[in-house]
Amino acid sequence: MDTRWKPSVTVAAIIERGGRYLLVEEHTPEGLRLNNPAGHLEPFESPAQAVARETLEETGHSFTPTALVGVYLWRLQRDGTGEDISYLRFAFCGDLGAPESGRSLDPAIVRTLWLTPDELHASSARHRSPLLLRCVQDHLSGQRYPLELMQTDSSVLARAD
Repeated sequence: MDTRWKPSVTVAAIIERGGRYLLVEEHTPEGLRLNNPAGHLEPFESPAQAVARETLEETGHSFTPTALVGVYLWRLQRDGTGEDISYLRFAFCGDLGAPESGRSLDPAIVRTLWLTPDELHASSARHRSPLLLRCVQDHLSGQRYPLELMQTDSSVLARAD
């Protein structure tokens, strides 16, 4: 039996415009929750590619990451199910493009919305995880790291034919 700990790697887009942050409202096992546009790293992609893909899938907008806001580790223990998952999140800020016309959002996404930091604080009971607010707070404080901090070896991007 393999007992090695394997955190789930995720990415998130921290997108601010005019003092408001872009969020998604989505169906989760805990009910309807708010989150940054976010999702899982998939095979054959870098974290920067993953956040661009996830943002497009969840918001209908293209996204170009310009900086790393932070790297976060969070543990979720679901009551009653015994489920215990650790998430390793790479959060990026960047440039949001125009919406792609006719593009449907991921099935779990109900809508996108823009909230101020005060509105985010007031809605914390509806956050999918504490990482939503932490990432926004770090962004507000000016925390930014160059994308070059992260390196993805070409072997990760190569698909076996």
